[in-house]
Amino acid sequence: MKPGVFIDGEHGTTGLQIRDRLAGRDDVEILSLPHDQRRDATLREQMLGQCDIAILCLPDDAAREAVSIIDSTRNSNTRIIDTSTAHRTQENWVFGFAEMARGQADRIANATRVSNPGCYSTGSIALLKPLIDAGVMKSDFPVTINAVSGYTGGGKQLIAQMEDASHQDHIKTSYHLYALGLEHKHVPEIMTHSGLTRRPVFTPSVGRFAQGMLVSIPLHLDELNGSASIGSVHSVLKDHYADQDIVEVVTLEAASKSAKICPEDLADTDIMKLYVLGSEGTGHVNLVAQLDNLGKGASGAAVQNLNLMLGSAN
Repeated sequence: MKPGVFIDGEHGTTGLQIRDRLAGRDDVEILSLPHDQRRDATLREQMLGQCDIAILCLPDDAAREAVSIIDSTRNSNTRIIDTSTAHRTQENWVFGFAEMARGQADRIANATRVSNPGCYSTGSIALLKPLIDAGVMKSDFPVTINAVSGYTGGGKQLIAQMEDASHQDHIKTSYHLYALGLEHKHVPEIMTHSGLTRRPVFTPSVGRFAQGMLVSIPLHLDELNGSASIGSVHSVLKDHYADQDIVEVVTLEAASKSAKICPEDLADTDIMKLYVLGSEGTGHVNLVAQLDNLGKGASGAAVQNLNLMLGSAN
């Protein structure tokens, strides 16, 4: 019997992308509420309690409610992947970034509760955690994170605004900064899972393009531990992600030949590329993560976690 997968919130951006990624697969049964019954609370509760894996594509409060429904359903063995922010720092949830640490993929595979990482935090943790784990960066290092995302990360309302030709005439800038109070919801998970103990200065922005993302972390080499260099920082990342097929650490030679790094280059893919940039003698290095905010940054990661939980090679 095929495992049943219920996408709770399948009509949102992340849910639709997950549904598209699962279309045509014959190893799972997609459980879905008929469109005219998608607000039927009783039917939704039945789906949550009966499915093998529920993927929650909901706002935080609604995700907590869904978990409560599953927990209260007698004899329910439903496993959960939550794409919201609600459980990303909870100790009894496994963080769904398979390449984050050795053994993380196995922990996801065996978990009953998996929290899907945020897009910005995926890139940030990918760059920071290896350096902190290796002792190259202190946990209280004063980190600055700059990032730009495609507008699909802003949900249906922003997508509608950006894709409405009549409205676009009123959008004068190519991108804009937001979360100017420096309290973006991804910061707690960045700290929890990277090992940072000092709150980073995180400045996100939205570009006038649909999908893609860059996360940039500039560093002074002489503020890192030991005799850090561009080469040694690159080696730490390369060793951390050795033998990975989704996270790629770009060679120093290839990175040095890059005239530019564009956020849209990995759109519609589920991979992430990490760059170590700079010139010897400047004393500076710029770490950059490039990914699709809806791929490895959201729906792609959710399907990757689903595959691990199912023991599937898809």
